[in-house]
Parts: sequence; C-alpha cells; structure tokens
Amino acid sequence: MLISAIITITAALVFYTIGVWSEKIQGELKKWHLGIFWAGLVFDTVGTTIMSKIASGGFKLNFHGITGLLAILLMLFHAAWATVVLVKNDTKAKKDFHKFSIIVWLIWLVPFISGAVFGMSR
Repeated sequence: MLISAIITITAALVFYTIGVWSEKIQGELKKWHLGIFWAGLVFDTVGTTIMSKIASGGFKLNFHGITGLLAILLMLFHAAWATVVLVKNDTKAKKDFHKFSIIVWLIWLVPFISGAVFGMSR
C-alpha cells in the first residue's frame, strides 16, 4: 500500500505542478489546465486516503494533518473556481487565475514536503 500511496501522491505533485505552471507560462486558464487540476485533486485525495489507512489511527490533528486537509480543501475550491471561470468565459479572470493557482500550489507543497520529511524520519 505504501508504494501505491507514494505513486499517487507523486502523481498529484506532477499533475498539479504542470497545471499551475503551464497556466502561468501560457498566460491564460484553458480547459486542459482544468482537467489537470481535477486530476491532481483526485490523485492527492486517493494518495492521502491510502496514507491515512497506513498510518495508525488515520487522520491526526497535527501540523501535517491540518495542512493536508487545508490543501485538499483549497485544491477542491481551486478546481471548482477554475470550472466557474471557464464556464463564464471571463477573459480577465482567465488571464488572472494563475495568481490564485500559484498560491494554492505553494500551500499544497507544505503538507507534501512535511509528509515526505516526517515519513522519512520514521
């Protein structure tokens, strides 16, 4: 199960990073970015679920647990908001969306890195 969790969490990192930075580089939110955001969220949720099954006691109310929950909720809001922006076809919002994406990505990195550090220190 650990290998599956590592693969899915790493896939989340790859998808989310590609989505956020390609959106920034291309200068506008596009439909394919949205697909990548949702894929990152799915992989992160699956990986987190597997990790919580591996961890004794499941979810823990500690730094990693709280930041991880915050990150998943932000990713969900981010993907949902990107969906709204694309459905409304708001040109200005599509051009400015990368600012929000980068903030969410940076926040998401906190539990990703803390999970790797805490996991390797055991």
